[in-house]
Formats: sequence, structure tokens, C-alpha cells
Amino acid sequence: MSPPRIVVVGGGAGGIGVATRLGRHLGRKGKADVVLVDMAEAHVWKPLLHEAATGSLDTGIEAMSYRGHARINGYRFQQGTLVDIDRGRRHVELAPILDGDQELLPARQIGYDYLVIAVGSVADDFGIPGVQQNCRFLDTTSQALDIQRSLRKHFLRYARDERLEEKIKVVIIGAGSTGAEMAAEMANAVHQLKGYGFNVHAGMLSITLVEAKSDILPDVHRPAIRESVAGQLREMGITIRTGQGVVQAEPGRIILADGSVLEADLALWAAGIKAPDVLADIGGLETTSSNQVLVRPNAQTTQDDRIFAIGDCCACPQPDGSLAPPRGQVARQMGHMVVRNLIDILEGREPRREYVYRDLGSLVNLSRFHTVGNLFSFLGGGIMVEGRLARFTYHSLYRRHLLEVYGLIRGSLMMAVRSLSHFLRPSLKLH
Repeated sequence: MSPPRIVVVGGGAGGIGVATRLGRHLGRKGKADVVLVDMAEAHVWKPLLHEAATGSLDTGIEAMSYRGHARINGYRFQQGTLVDIDRGRRHVELAPILDGDQELLPARQIGYDYLVIAVGSVADDFGIPGVQQNCRFLDTTSQALDIQRSLRKHFLRYARDERLEEKIKVVIIGAGSTGAEMAAEMANAVHQLKGYGFNVHAGMLSITLVEAKSDILPDVHRPAIRESVAGQLREMGITIRTGQGVVQAEPGRIILADGSVLEADLALWAAGIKAPDVLADIGGLETTSSNQVLVRPNAQTTQDDRIFAIGDCCACPQPDGSLAPPRGQVARQMGHMVVRNLIDILEGREPRREYVYRDLGSLVNLSRFHTVGNLFSFLGGGIMVEGRLARFTYHSLYRRHLLEVYGLIRGSLMMAVRSLSHFLRPSLKLH
């Protein structure tokens, strides 16, 4: 009799963690056939995508091959994009993989005994006209690399002896953590370019950060953090526009609600959050207006006990009646719980563990300039940290991710390689 098959769809921080643990605990021992599905070939930690977009992070070094990782950790990898779930036949349907007009892999079906949906979230354009056509997004590694190529083309104009006075105009819509960190990384990129034959100056890049709500970092409840980040961004020469939403995006122009127009050589959309559109009513599962799959506290979907969902793509009820927020720490914590619940199911026990969110805090890293945030927020509001302690804590989150994904020995070696690469390679990836 073949072992039960557990399919994990989505190789982000939550999904790769689930596949890794299930592979180590069950796959290696032949107790389950664990399959990870993702549209990409390699994993890059999503909080680092803004660094990849400016070239300060080299995905050639940081990206982890799913196939190589699967071979070592006892699971299998299938590249593909989820298009539907057939609950009756218990299989997921994947779209064909194309290279232009050439079909590399046909549409496929992968059967499952248990399914974990971990496809994360994407930015929400709220149906605003022109956004999809005229703005760039930062949801995937490929999108980050597209932004990097676009920036590189703009910067190339300054690789000459004479100094250009014209500015590269960048508009970033959404002043949450992603938007603020992206703005700071762009400011840092200009500073770094001076050492690579570019005749640049601090004012060559005009960056405007737009936020529809009354303040930046609207999900950060401590005013001192918002004020600290806003002050640092202004010191970098970044213009902040709050209280004005975008009503339309046109080629080279962003139009705000008050009628003002922002010229944009590059417009980046980092506002809002929703689950991918493919999840809307997928397989007859209950979903919210933002496409999140409704789950019980143990992460089983409300319509099917064989299907679990974790992280940003699910709506998980909390004891106070709220839903777990779309945060990276939620995906990680829920992933740990789901692994234990699945092991219990396969061993004949009920999946009784339930997820209760504890806010461990959040940090905003403004490139090399400043890091600030809140730790242990569940303890009476938490502790505000900034400077070196905040930066050390921020980098420790990625180190923990490496250790969880690679294991102690390989993870430690990866950290050493990463430190060495920062010393050996250029500070910006310019090719």
C-alpha cells in the first residue's frame, strides 16, 4: 500500500517550512509522499525582495533551488501554478508551463490525500484604473528582477563623463513596511553607484512615497516608530504624501484624489494586500472578499477536513473574534502547527492544536540608514528598539529562516557564505 500523499502548494516561508518538516519527519521514513508545488524554480525569502529589486541582494547567491532542497529533505518538487482544486477526485490542477508560444510542460493534475494551501498574498490594486498596466509590483522574485532591470536601464544614462541634471522620477504607492523599505533601498542604490563609474549625485533620484491613509506605516500602532521612519526617509530626500489615494495610473503619470499629478519614470505598487485571485471560491471552499480561504482554528478549511491553509492566504479566527493578521510570523507559526496536526492525523489522532496569534513585534529596516521596530508586542505593547539592536534582530530573523530551511550545519554554512559574499562581491548587482 502506497503512503498517503501530502501536497503543499506555495514555496514561500510558510510552505517551504511545512514541506521541509514533513519531508524530514515523514518523507524520509516512507510514512508519507510529500510534494511541494510552486510556480518558481527557487525560493527567495520574500522580505528581501526589495533588496533584490535594487540589486543590493544577488538572487544568484541567495536563491535556494527547490529541486536540490527537496532531494536532501525527503520531499518531491513539482513546478507549476495552481489553477483549480477538484475536491471530489482529490487532486490539484496546474497550468501548463510556457516559454513564449512553446509548451514546456502540459497542464497537470496531482492527486493528494491531504493538501496544504500556502500561496501567500499579493498587492491589491483595488480595481483602480490603469494600475495593472502602468505600475510594477513586488510580489515575486521575477517581478523584483524586472524592477532591477528597469532601474539599471535608467541608471545607465548616468554612465558618462558629463553630469546630467535630469532626475529619475520614482513613485511608490503604499507606505507600509514594503514601500518604506523599498524607498530607502533606492536611495542607498544611488549612493552605491558613485563607486561604479556613474556620474551620479544625491538629487538624481526623485522618490515620492504615497499613502492613502493619514500616516505612513498605518498598521504600526506605536507613533514613535512611524515618526522615526518618516524622519529618516525625509533625511534621505524622499517626499512623503499622505492622506491622498491614487485614483488612476497612466503611462508616466500617477493621478491622486485631489487631482494632482505625479510624473513617474517608474511607478511601484506596494499598497493593500489580498490572497491571489485564483483562490476566489476555489474548489467550492469558503473564501472572503479578499480571496482568503476560511479555516478553523486548527487550519482545516471549513468545507473540507483534508485541506489546510496557512498564512496570508487564509482567514483564521481568533478567540477574540478577530482574524489572524497577514504577517510572516503567522505563516511560520501556523506552518509549525499544521505539521504537528498532520502527523497526529496520520498516527490516528485528532488534529487538536489550534492557532492563537501572539504578536512578537515587527521591524522596519531602512537599508544601511536606520532600523526601528517593536519587539514582544503581546507584552503590554512591547518594547521599542532601534539602531544596532534593531538591525541585529532584523538580520537574525533571516538567519533563523536559513537554519530552519537548511538545518543547523548547512544553515550555518549558508550564513558564512552570505557574509563572505558581501565582502567579495560588489555592493550592487549591475548585470
